[in-house]
Amino acid sequence: MDIKRTVLWVIFSMSLLLLWDNWMKHNGKQSMFFPTQNQQAKNASASAVAAAAPAAGNASNAVTDAVAAAIVQAVKSETITITTDLIKADIDTIGGEIKRLELLNYPDSHEPKKNVVLFDHHAGRTRIEETSFFGFFKGTKEVPVPPRTYAAQTGLLGGNFPNHKSGFVALPGPRTLDGANELSLVLESEQAGVKLTKTLVFKKGSYVIDVKHTVVNTTAAPISPSLYLQLIHDGTKPTSGGMFSGQTEFYAPAVYTEAKHFQKLNFEDIEKRHGKSDAKPDHETKADNGWISMIEHFFVSAFIPEDKVQREIRTERVRDNIYSISSVIPLGNVAAGASVTSNARLYSGPQESAILEKVAPGMDLVKDYWYFAMIAKPMFWIMELIHKVLGNWGWTIVVFTIAIKLALFPLSAAGYRSMAKMKVVTPKMTALKEKYKNEPQKLNMAMMELYKTEKINPLGGCLPILIQMPIFLSLYWVLQASVEMRGAPWMAWITDLSKPDPYLVLPILYAISMYITTKLSPAPADPVQAKMMLFMPLLFSIMFFFFPSGLVLYWVVNNVLSIGQQWVINNKIVPPEHR
Repeated sequence: MDIKRTVLWVIFSMSLLLLWDNWMKHNGKQSMFFPTQNQQAKNASASAVAAAAPAAGNASNAVTDAVAAAIVQAVKSETITITTDLIKADIDTIGGEIKRLELLNYPDSHEPKKNVVLFDHHAGRTRIEETSFFGFFKGTKEVPVPPRTYAAQTGLLGGNFPNHKSGFVALPGPRTLDGANELSLVLESEQAGVKLTKTLVFKKGSYVIDVKHTVVNTTAAPISPSLYLQLIHDGTKPTSGGMFSGQTEFYAPAVYTEAKHFQKLNFEDIEKRHGKSDAKPDHETKADNGWISMIEHFFVSAFIPEDKVQREIRTERVRDNIYSISSVIPLGNVAAGASVTSNARLYSGPQESAILEKVAPGMDLVKDYWYFAMIAKPMFWIMELIHKVLGNWGWTIVVFTIAIKLALFPLSAAGYRSMAKMKVVTPKMTALKEKYKNEPQKLNMAMMELYKTEKINPLGGCLPILIQMPIFLSLYWVLQASVEMRGAPWMAWITDLSKPDPYLVLPILYAISMYITTKLSPAPADPVQAKMMLFMPLLFSIMFFFFPSGLVLYWVVNNVLSIGQQWVINNKIVPPEHR
């Protein structure tokens, strides 16, 4: 029985190590156990990327910059800024692309006086970050920010038609929402007798931009254009917030279709396929539903074409270290003098479950719960219900922990009773081991008979620990993936439950409460195992220095409740002869 308990603690410890390793990899640091896919591909692809020319992939793909640059119009670039209650978007009249988009209600985690920026383009800069050593010795430092290219682009394929490098003219109209419910930005471009009108509709209280494209054929011959909706992003790794920041940043393209559901991709695989005609994408390439996206920690941008409209899904290297994901939609045959219209939506905002579920089917899957989605999703749903009443995510975690503890109390009581009985029969077990030390089969039979006679479940004491593990791991991913927890305070010094405790108060309280819990629990008969059980709180406490404070809060509350639970079990449930 003691061995089983030890094995479970080892499994629990390994789970924590795996979480730690995953946190390191998310922050761009090297894995403790094995190189990440990014690290393995880095050296192999570096020379190929450096030597590659910024040419288009194949003749049929006119989305790339090399082909588009050949037909660019000599029109002066102008930036039009649209401001709503939620976003501030910069649209370039060259291509009509959204080149910068600021989320007005989300402060940047590195520079709190600034807002989160999704679409952006710069050649590299520096930022000023606050520094501290576990909340003390505060100061500031300059941190280099690598170049960034991230934009939403649209245009036409199939001829010398307007695209994301063509000059557009913006029609007059309001640029700030003010008291209105919506505003429209209309952009027009005509090239080789084909007129493309882009209409972007911004709405109050929404991160969704309606995108309408109208193609008018003013030539004397029919045309067969295709519309592309494209997101481009650089492949540069995000800068880490440091070992003590608790931030896990990443960028990745993703596809959703009804057939293949959610498929998260990476830039390294796109790079490996570049220039290889026989290399097939590892995602769905044709569909009449779904969406394409670029996801990052807490936020996502996604193009959502009309449903039941056939489209081709492409992922390509545009040029050195710049990659794209696009939906290419055939517009059919457009006769001379005729027109055709295609509607789509662009979502650029937080990965907030209540919002994502309304945007498009499967959009909530961008929230990465790792392998624990089956537990994490209903867990977060319950926590949302509690939060609607309390209005504070910290107290939500406290109440949620109490509810879990009450639900598991009967099982815990049975487990502790079993552990107490095991302690009483330890002398008998020792005698049997001595008697049958050279006869393992007889020893097993004798042990089973002893368990039956004493009415002991040898696994009963393991159940409380075993059941806690998936809850603990799922809560970790809820805290890591939920933008609702980002910047959510609890009280006093805990101002962000998604970040580590800056003053280490919760990890220290965890160590103390875990030590008391261990002392109250029936001690293992083996002195070595007993010492290891006392050492565990110190080990976990050190690891909790770097875990989200919301997760440590859960475990501290759980331990405090366990102390009270253990007192009740020892004094009210376990018979005196078994104490």
